[in-house]
Amino acid sequence: MGAEPEVIVVTGPFQGQGQQPRNMPRLPTPPTGWPIGSYETYEEAQRAVDYLADSEFAVQDVTIVGVDLMSVERVVARLTWGKILANGALSGAWFGLFVGLLLSFFISRGNPLWPILLGLGFGLVFGIGFAAVAYGSSRGNRDFASTSQLVAGRYDVLCEPRNAEKGRELLAKLQLRGPNPNPGGSAL
Repeated sequence: MGAEPEVIVVTGPFQGQGQQPRNMPRLPTPPTGWPIGSYETYEEAQRAVDYLADSEFAVQDVTIVGVDLMSVERVVARLTWGKILANGALSGAWFGLFVGLLLSFFISRGNPLWPILLGLGFGLVFGIGFAAVAYGSSRGNRDFASTSQLVAGRYDVLCEPRNAEKGRELLAKLQLRGPNPNPGGSAL
C-alpha cells in the first residue's frame, strides 16, 4: 500500500498561519478545476462540500470559489456626541480599572483601594478625552457606526478533472434530497 495522504484540518472558512499543504501555491493563484456545483450562499456551498466529505469523496481536489465579490457595509447605529462620550467613558473606565488593579498588587503600604480608584478616574477622563478628539476630528463626516463584510454573488464548487464527474453525480444526489433536513448538522 502507498503512503497515507497528509491531512490538514481547517476549522473555518479562512486558513490561519498554520501548516500549509504541500500542493497549495504560496502566492495568490487563480483556482483550477471544473465546476461541479454553483450555490447562492456560502452555507449551501459548504453543505455541498461537507456532503462530498461524508461520501468519502477526495475533497482535497475541491475548491470553493466566491464569484462577483462585493464589499458590504451594514449601518448598525447613528452616532451622537452622547453615545461617543459614553462609549469613551466606558472603555476608559475598564482600562483604568485594569491598570489600577495591577498597580494595587505592587503597593505594599496604605490602602490598596486608592490605585484602583485613581486608575478608574484617570481612565474615565482619558477615555472621554480621546473619544471626543477622535469624533470631533471627523467633523460630522461619519455620524454612523457600521460593520463590513466581503461577500460573493455566488459560490462555485470546483473539482480537479480526475474526480469532477463523480463529484457532479454526488452533488446531483444531494440536490434531489432537497433542503438540509438537519440544519447545523451533517448533510447525511
